[in-house]
Amino acid sequence: MRFPATESRISRPRACAAPPCDGLMTPTFRASGGARVTDSPAHDDRLGHIPASKGPIHWPLGRRHEERVIYTVGLFHFPRIRSAVLRYSDHAAADRDMLLLTLFAASSLLRPTAQQFPRVCATAAVLMTKECCPVWEGDGSVCGALSGRGFCQDVVVSDLPDGPQYPHSGADDRERWPLVFYNRTCQCAGNYMGYNCGECKFGYFGANCGERRESIRRNVLQLSAADRRKFVSYINLAKNTVSPDYVIATGTYREMNNGTNPMFANVSVYDLFVWMHYYVSRDALLGGPGNVWQDIDFAHESAAFLPWHRVYLLHWEHEIRKLTGDFSFTIPYWDWRDAQECQVCTDDLLGGRNPLNPNLISPGSVFSAWKVVCTQAEEYNRREVLCDGTAEGPLLRNPGNHDRSRVSRLPTSTDVELALSLTEYETGPMDRGANMSFRNVLEGFASPDTGLAVRGQSTMHNSLHIFMNGSMSSVQGSANDPVFLVHHVFIDSIFEQWLRRHQPPRSKYPTASAPIGHNDGYYMVPFLPLYRNGDYFLSTKALGYDYAYMMDPGLQYIEEMLNPYLDQARQIWQWLLGAAILGALLAAIVAAVVTLACRRRRNRHHRERASSFGERQPLLNSSEEEASTSYQTTL
Repeated sequence: MRFPATESRISRPRACAAPPCDGLMTPTFRASGGARVTDSPAHDDRLGHIPASKGPIHWPLGRRHEERVIYTVGLFHFPRIRSAVLRYSDHAAADRDMLLLTLFAASSLLRPTAQQFPRVCATAAVLMTKECCPVWEGDGSVCGALSGRGFCQDVVVSDLPDGPQYPHSGADDRERWPLVFYNRTCQCAGNYMGYNCGECKFGYFGANCGERRESIRRNVLQLSAADRRKFVSYINLAKNTVSPDYVIATGTYREMNNGTNPMFANVSVYDLFVWMHYYVSRDALLGGPGNVWQDIDFAHESAAFLPWHRVYLLHWEHEIRKLTGDFSFTIPYWDWRDAQECQVCTDDLLGGRNPLNPNLISPGSVFSAWKVVCTQAEEYNRREVLCDGTAEGPLLRNPGNHDRSRVSRLPTSTDVELALSLTEYETGPMDRGANMSFRNVLEGFASPDTGLAVRGQSTMHNSLHIFMNGSMSSVQGSANDPVFLVHHVFIDSIFEQWLRRHQPPRSKYPTASAPIGHNDGYYMVPFLPLYRNGDYFLSTKALGYDYAYMMDPGLQYIEEMLNPYLDQARQIWQWLLGAAILGALLAAIVAAVVTLACRRRRNRHHRERASSFGERQPLLNSSEEEASTSYQTTL
């Protein structure tokens, strides 16, 4: 990514003459507006910009690049914050929730480790046999076979040809996924899912996964204050809780000596998904320092972009639900159409701008304490290593201070409508050069105005990444920023609009000749359990979720206006029931007291009347002296 204007250098602070400053290197530039713009060094051209480097870049054959950038390296120092306590600023109402979630996180960290590689399949014994078929604890059988959940079977991969973009074979662990690591896995039946068939497919729940569930993803800007706090709390809990089920690979299969020397590491639930996004889009290591092939990506620049991210978000939601026990949770979306600024960059949502350093997150946000992982792609390539999940510095974001010659504005409603009007999902070479392709326009490599591929500019999906101007602006490390989630959920909703409008048959999805990893029958990298690309070229209705703004107007009103209050009522229904019972008892007591008091007063009143009517003197007396009559009464 090229920033106009001059280079600038940040000197090492005196307090940073030693670790923990090491490893916090970030490229720095002077933006046209005069503000310093900092970005992570993991740039490539998949978002419409190019890899940054400390010197001239030697591109391998087969990769198109439009520009080169030489930049200098600055060093930042930020105190390491080791506490996993959830922090809020000026949210007194959230204190109780924060404490509960913190205690929950602590308990999660203490769970036994008998547990994106399934923990139980990351041992030398399993890698040597290449059989990842764990026991389901529900019945004690492999893949839950005794309960009819699934069976351990050979993995059959498609032999249909890939496109010409990647000319190698047998050089990368992700080719013909997952055969390098496993050739037998659990194949689940019916509505069962999971690496041991112990869970339900997306959209189902219940003991036997026979009940349907339809969740609603809502507009993040329309969430109640309580739901905003819950969303931020859940994300932060995931960031600070070790995944009980999965570990990440820190070396290639060759480095693992063909499985005899497993190289895996623990990772938090949130960073697991950061690593997955890095791993699926990383360069291929061909052997030797710096010897990489960059024109490879199993989740971007071709047909699988939308189905892969759909499964990614569903899996992310699923892990958060398991972590929190809140199975009604959904990731909200940010409807950025016609936006002029980052509307979610506030302290009550995903973090405002730091007033002292515009590249950092406001100290009033919990995200200011976050550390990023998997952002140093150039360094990994130079050393011929994989990201190992080590923290690499603070979360960076400077929305709006980007290269405006590449992204002049955020997408508009008109842009979205033009993209939706395209009838073909994929065309031509089925890569970033495709014309009149809905996928390529929505991903941001083609103009929504003309449908033609463009060079030197980023549109639609890509433009939001560039606009954020920080950790989110490099493909491999972009998921470090939680804005990634609400952005991609809205991209998924546009994909869903296109599916409902055009109702394409599955045959519209390419079965062959797409870039490696993108054909219909290819298993998505690096998911275990296994998912095929073409299986998710279908409506969200079949997957158990919908979007609030796409619902019937009446249902949308109920969802957006009434459901937040109903959700709050569901959370405190025990207290409401207790209050109702107590109120009924108090009302009964008050009614009894009032009734008794009224009865006593009425009886007393009757007695007084009876005594007055029983008097002996007449009511009318004559007076001879006055020769007149006078009326006397004792009443």
